[in-house]
Amino acid sequence: MEFAAINPATGATGRQEPALAPAALDTLLDRLAKGHRAWRAVPLAHRARFAGHLAEALAEALEPLARCVTDEMGKPLAEARAEVAKCRLLCDTAPALAAEALAPRVLLDDGRAHAELWHEPLGVILAIMPWNFPHWQALRAALPALLAGNGVLVKPAPGVPATAQALTDALTRANALMAADGLPQAPVAVACIARDALDACIADPRIAGVTLTGSTTAGRHVGAVAGAHLKPVVLELGGSDPFLVLPDADVARAAEAAAAGRTLNAGQSCIASKRFLVCEAAYPAFRDAFCEAMAARRPADPLAAGTRLGPLASASARARLQAQVEMALEDGARLLLGGAVPEGAGCFYPPTVLELPPADALERLPRWGEEEFFGPVALLQRVADETAAIAAANASPYGLGASVWTASLDTARRVAAALEVGMVTINDLVVSDPRLPFGGVKASGMGRELGALGATAFTNPKVVRWASPPRPPQ
Repeated sequence: MEFAAINPATGATGRQEPALAPAALDTLLDRLAKGHRAWRAVPLAHRARFAGHLAEALAEALEPLARCVTDEMGKPLAEARAEVAKCRLLCDTAPALAAEALAPRVLLDDGRAHAELWHEPLGVILAIMPWNFPHWQALRAALPALLAGNGVLVKPAPGVPATAQALTDALTRANALMAADGLPQAPVAVACIARDALDACIADPRIAGVTLTGSTTAGRHVGAVAGAHLKPVVLELGGSDPFLVLPDADVARAAEAAAAGRTLNAGQSCIASKRFLVCEAAYPAFRDAFCEAMAARRPADPLAAGTRLGPLASASARARLQAQVEMALEDGARLLLGGAVPEGAGCFYPPTVLELPPADALERLPRWGEEEFFGPVALLQRVADETAAIAAANASPYGLGASVWTASLDTARRVAAALEVGMVTINDLVVSDPRLPFGGVKASGMGRELGALGATAFTNPKVVRWASPPRPPQ
């Protein structure tokens, strides 16, 4: 069975779903392509009504939407509810951002000529989505594309079929409300597409663009296939985000935030801070406070109230993480906390802190440091000063986000300018915000989701020029 869920807290088998048959996928692509042709002609104000109806559908189904996430990938129920709430925030904020970003913009008006920039939809967008934020990632890719006038085909991760069905139900409910308003339905579908059918799907002329959230390896492959067919992509890939603690930082606050960020979603987030680069002057106090804060987050039943750390999503994910930890220890890292697979049922893993061996920050990272640690494992490194912290932060193939902790605005601006990442947050964790562009550079991907840039990611920026200024209607 291609799409099958196993509860990572209990090991119980969940929903199983066969991959869509080729004939059914062909029919679905035809339906979405036809729907897009009608949808692109719908005024944006009417397309925005779909976002409002989707927010209503998400609110109605909050508990089942959240519960399926907890059951299928282990996210604590409180965090799963917060994920659905964030989807509702996207529905509330995306229409206004789209209206501003998609509005025709005057480029030239000099008395002799007039030119405008229009943003027109491309067609049906294929969204290949991950399991770690299965509702949020799918909707943050789909909704801006729909508001721009595109159709969207969401391919969910194989391990979350019940979550995919719950999201389908919410989208169906939103479209039923559109029909009740006498408006066209949004051309969007969630379909369990087999992995070996994805290349052909990307190449299909009915697919106009591709967005992927996943590993760097997957991004390279999807980017290559799409590029061979001259189709645009947005690739949101892995990360090994640095967390820089400068000498004047509020160490206590930074340590608590660091622990919260490293254990959110059991550390299974591309934008989680993973490398903690602490200047010498702040290092002893931060190390002690950080280890204490991490130790307080004990793995527990994700359905229980108060749980702050659930299991990893699968046994294979835990095995890979443990292998990375053991490799780091072999290469000279020192274990400060955790680091051992616990006994008992479930895919739980303890909060773990590895102190990196002393090394010149400009040297190549150890072999294990070039991979993304997708779990509650923190890499702690002492650096001499601000310059060394920046060098260590940039000595990575990834470039998604960075968190900088300092009391000086001038220092914050200087360090932010020097970091090779797509997003920098000062004195807080890097998070995705529906109002702000999201994405990275280097091995962390290309293109942007969310915000104004996300609203236009899958549009044709068409220039329309008049030889003389257009006359107003008589």
